Amino acid sequence: MSPILEAAADLQKNETVTRILDAGEKLFRHYGYAKTNVADIAKDLGMSPANIYRFFSSKVEIHQAICWRMLNAAYELSKSVLSQDLSATERLRQWTLVNHRLTVDTMLDQEKVHEMVVVALERDWEVIDQHLNRIHDLIADVIREGINAGEFRDQDPASGARCFGAATVLLCHPQMVAQCMAKTNRATPDELIEFALAALRK
Repeated sequence: MSPILEAAADLQKNETVTRILDAGEKLFRHYGYAKTNVADIAKDLGMSPANIYRFFSSKVEIHQAICWRMLNAAYELSKSVLSQDLSATERLRQWTLVNHRLTVDTMLDQEKVHEMVVVALERDWEVIDQHLNRIHDLIADVIREGINAGEFRDQDPASGARCFGAATVLLCHPQMVAQCMAKTNRATPDELIEFALAALRK
């Protein structure tokens, strides 16, 4: 785990930090990231902004910690789906569909949450890269098992994981999903998934 993720994990062990993150996420979800500031979070908690600055140097850091928390929940969900007692093919299929539904339900239907994720993506925070690396590691393990079981051709599992993720990114990247949902000339989720799975087999 990178130093920034370790720091985020350590922070969450602190009860006051957890309260700050809970309040920040609540206000970001209700008013939006751009319309919420540290003073708003402090007021919601009945404390001074100075007390919040003891733990976070800025709203950006609060946002980053909240995003880490959301991404960690997504990682745990991915780990659960990808560890099922199913074929490698079916686990990858289910994982992609679950992530697509999570993106649609959590990040698009809740507009303010979508705004929080977009800000994080645009800033290219390390937490996003670390999350992707962790997900790729999970997918690589499944691909490796699929190779051993004869489902997939012999290949580098790490490369296969990165390529599978890139081939299906249209289904889980919030901005891409938002832009393509209403388009009738785009591949369906099932079509994209089968295309990506076929590439692992050939």
